[in-house]
Amino acid sequence: MIFNELKLHGREDFPFELYRVDRQHPKYQMAFHWHTNLEMIRVLEGELSLTLDNRTRVLRAGEIAFINSETVHGATPNDSSYQCIVFNLAFLKTGNSLCDGFIDNLLSHSAYLTEFPRDSAVTKIVNDIFDELANEKDGAPFKVIGLYHTLLGEIQEKELFNSHLPLSSVHDEKKVVKLKTVLKFIRENFDKDITLEDMSAVAGFSGKYFCKFFKDMTGTTPVNYLLTYRIERAARKLLGSDLSVTQIAYDCGFNDLSYFIKTFKTFKKVSPKDYRKA
Repeated sequence: MIFNELKLHGREDFPFELYRVDRQHPKYQMAFHWHTNLEMIRVLEGELSLTLDNRTRVLRAGEIAFINSETVHGATPNDSSYQCIVFNLAFLKTGNSLCDGFIDNLLSHSAYLTEFPRDSAVTKIVNDIFDELANEKDGAPFKVIGLYHTLLGEIQEKELFNSHLPLSSVHDEKKVVKLKTVLKFIRENFDKDITLEDMSAVAGFSGKYFCKFFKDMTGTTPVNYLLTYRIERAARKLLGSDLSVTQIAYDCGFNDLSYFIKTFKTFKKVSPKDYRKA
């Protein structure tokens, strides 16, 4: 299956990456995407509206979520801060068939983690994993790997997994595939002049039906998603490069500098120049 994100999370010898996200983070508004790795989220403050494929749940402070591989996901924060850990599940294989069998089932999609577990023991282990990664002490890799094995054992023992994702029908699965195709097209062409007709054609829908389809699946319009993604990429360039604001605007698909600045302020509440200084 085509996947969207090729980034290596963490290091090859320790593929666990912790992301801390608040209002100043370039990805505060989590644009829809997917990857082959698994992901865990915990909300620290406020609320986070998390959508997994076509399912939406509002997470509140103290709550966690598991995101299975290949699941299209995005999130809208409401005065919240949250953390994510993206990790390579295969790294946790031990060579012991009793342990590796369950991991192989998750990797092959014969089993899926329960997305919103409400088990106190599982929540505590997840919180411990986040805290250990945040500490970045010399012993953290030992503790994190051990905690992940404990977590998988708890999940298997309590059967906090399913044989399929909670999609209601094969029709829903086909819609997710179409959505992935459109998202991939946008991410490969965001710096070009993309029209609604272009996106509709990629999905194989008429313009009117495509807008309804996209809104039903993501909670936003195709045009707003495209703007959100462009602003996200621009924010990352502002913080990670010395390129001029004008160059970044053009590199991210904006042909009008004034419109870029206005749009950036709408999404980020500050100008590109002030965002870079913050």
